[in-house]
Amino acid sequence: MKQFTYTITDPVGIHARPAGLLVKAAKALDSTVTIAKADGKSAAATKLMALMGLGIKQGETVTVTIEGGSEDANAAAMEQFFQENL
Repeated sequence: MKQFTYTITDPVGIHARPAGLLVKAAKALDSTVTIAKADGKSAAATKLMALMGLGIKQGETVTVTIEGGSEDANAAAMEQFFQENL
């Protein structure tokens, strides 16, 4: 299991467009990716409505967990995605 934390910098947080991109990126990996907020709520990164339902806003810090498959490579890919898109 690999984890990293990321503070959202997108002015509107994780809304429809970046959430859709995140789902697409997560589905391309051979690992299970979970996004968790500080309040304990979490969602699978492959579930668009669940991800948007978290209501993640700019400035909030999320914990991204990668389990199974090529964890090191997939964690690096997810971290890069977050830096470029969120």
